[in-house]
Amino acid sequence: MDIAVIGSNMVDLISYIDKIPKEGETLEAPDFEIGCGGKGANQAVAAAKLGSNVMMVTKVGDDLFADNTINNLEKYRIDTEFTVKVPGTLSGVAPIFVDPESKNRILIIKGANQHLAPKDVDGAAEKLKQCSLIVLQLEVPLPTVYRAIEFGNEHGIPVILNPAPASKELDFEYVCKSDFFIPNESELEILTDMPVDTDDQVRVAAMTLIERGVKNVIVTMGSRGVMWVTKDDVQTVASHKVDAINTTGAGDAFIGCFSHYFVQSGDVLEAMKKATAFAALSVMKRGTQTSYPGLEEVEEFLKERV
Repeated sequence: MDIAVIGSNMVDLISYIDKIPKEGETLEAPDFEIGCGGKGANQAVAAAKLGSNVMMVTKVGDDLFADNTINNLEKYRIDTEFTVKVPGTLSGVAPIFVDPESKNRILIIKGANQHLAPKDVDGAAEKLKQCSLIVLQLEVPLPTVYRAIEFGNEHGIPVILNPAPASKELDFEYVCKSDFFIPNESELEILTDMPVDTDDQVRVAAMTLIERGVKNVIVTMGSRGVMWVTKDDVQTVASHKVDAINTTGAGDAFIGCFSHYFVQSGDVLEAMKKATAFAALSVMKRGTQTSYPGLEEVEEFLKERV
């Protein structure tokens, strides 16, 4: 195994809308799609589509969505030995509303994801020990995230923590034990209570996390690019200008791709550049996981942009 993703899966219920209805108003939406999503599964699929050997530790319900989610992961050759059904529970779902400007609004109902427990991390220990990287998000219970970070520390496995959705309950003792902390600018604002409207404000906010003991902060800023902050340096990677159709899952695309290239080379800046291109390609298509490109498409895109 190259990468272990310990986290969430969701069923994406995507409505393409002209505008949000007012209270009591019913509007017709032009289109609708059902897809496989969830931050954990998205990140796993992104890495797998690039060729990484990926395993997932996650929970699904015992409803009509469960087998489809498992089959979808297996379609991308993701190891599902520890993708487990929870009896009497619904799978997680994410109603997503995408407007004509490709901006999205997302609700999540965690469902079975709430049942992913610290014991599930320990139950997958033998296979997790074989991994070169552990990737985490916050759509599952925080104690499970903390146990996964501890497991990585105990076995010398680097850990990426994506604080999404952002939670003020997040214990920074564990954040500091992760190797890479990767929020977007909105999550950075929530976690620091600081403005992030300019690149300089993002840098200042990220530096407060470094001062608290976080090793590496990588802030994804959408069309403004990506910023990597350490105690010694600040580096930025510019975004690629593309015609966006649906930005849903772009942050997960970045993290999955970054994980793949980081495991391959250990070069953080190069992994950021590749991941920025991967995320740009993902927003040019509809859907979430279905919008993620393969390795050849990423390399070709980068050649064209040199």
